[in-house]
Amino acid sequence: MLQEDPSTLRRIARVIQEYDEQGDHRTGTDTDYRSAQWLAKHTAQAGHRAALEPFRLMRVDPGPSYVQADERRVYGLPMFDGAFTSERGVVGRLGAAGGATEIGLFVANLMAIVAEAEPIDELRRSNRHKALIVVTRAARPGLCPINARYFSQPFGPPVLQVGSEEEEWLTQAASRQQEITLVVQATRTAAEASNVVAQVKGTDADLPPLVVLTPRSSWWNSAAERGGGLACWLEAMRAVKAGGQTRSVLFLATSGHELGHLGLEQLLASRASIGKQAFAWMLFGANIGAAHGAQRMTRLQASDDELERLAEEAMTRAGTKVDGKLPRGAGPNGEVRNIHERGGRYLSLGGTNPYFHNPGDRWPLTVDIKAVEQYSRAFADLTRVLAERKQPSAGAF
Repeated sequence: MLQEDPSTLRRIARVIQEYDEQGDHRTGTDTDYRSAQWLAKHTAQAGHRAALEPFRLMRVDPGPSYVQADERRVYGLPMFDGAFTSERGVVGRLGAAGGATEIGLFVANLMAIVAEAEPIDELRRSNRHKALIVVTRAARPGLCPINARYFSQPFGPPVLQVGSEEEEWLTQAASRQQEITLVVQATRTAAEASNVVAQVKGTDADLPPLVVLTPRSSWWNSAAERGGGLACWLEAMRAVKAGGQTRSVLFLATSGHELGHLGLEQLLASRASIGKQAFAWMLFGANIGAAHGAQRMTRLQASDDELERLAEEAMTRAGTKVDGKLPRGAGPNGEVRNIHERGGRYLSLGGTNPYFHNPGDRWPLTVDIKAVEQYSRAFADLTRVLAERKQPSAGAF
């Protein structure tokens, strides 16, 4: 069994703490820009040179957005792939989503948040309501924004997201069909974000590369949601050396995760064949090594038996394991969804976190640093193994 290394623990802790201290990692913001520069420096410390590959977007800059009934006003956050209102907002009766009122109320549990509001996609497209309020009810109180899966093609009415603390008040108002004012203001501003890219060349340039991917943008500070993946990504980078393995390895840390995987889509557009023709994609997804015991679950998603077997063997050597696996052929979550849709090979590690998308996801509260270190050892080992494989075995698929 591979042994725990105290120096690796300290290095991982430093990475996650520094990432957490940067602030809200929303795509295209000043924090996002500084974070890209910071990650490039850590890439250099891992022995490789990173390039920042920019892409353009129309960043959503929220304005005053709130629901008001009588003298009570509660602020929230627009849904970034919907419409917005003027400063006057929408005035109308509040009722249950799908009913006959001008404004609909929907309570999004954690599964709906993870599913990027898919349960109300049809409702939003129907334009049954002039506007919607979505209460985000996750495992911890607070506003837990929903990813804007359709950021590049916004649709439907204005949607205001509010924290779970307001559920009782809003539910009572909806039961009375109380008249409210809903203001959902935002502007779209031309901005730039960057993917962090490092190419580690192998000895056989004719072999398709192994791609190691992690998202680096998010809502809030996201210590556990994104920090564990970034730490694993850097440790995997330390495991390979230029010319030290047969296959080249392409390391990608993408922005735009919360905006429909925008950075990855931009990268796939600029490298048209890599989605399907890469030897394999290995994704460090959300909440790797998130804390809080029984509420934590780590899951493996693999496109084929061989990648799953090699991952399990690497985890066994590192003394760790996952709690579940995605059934073969099922549509995966996270950025490997984009690879799955293109027919590519992939392996993804991710987990749950009671502070998912919550402003309380902060270092050190939400991070189990030893769990992160174990997964980082396992998948750094797996990176070396995959970088030496010539081709998938005949029975891989």
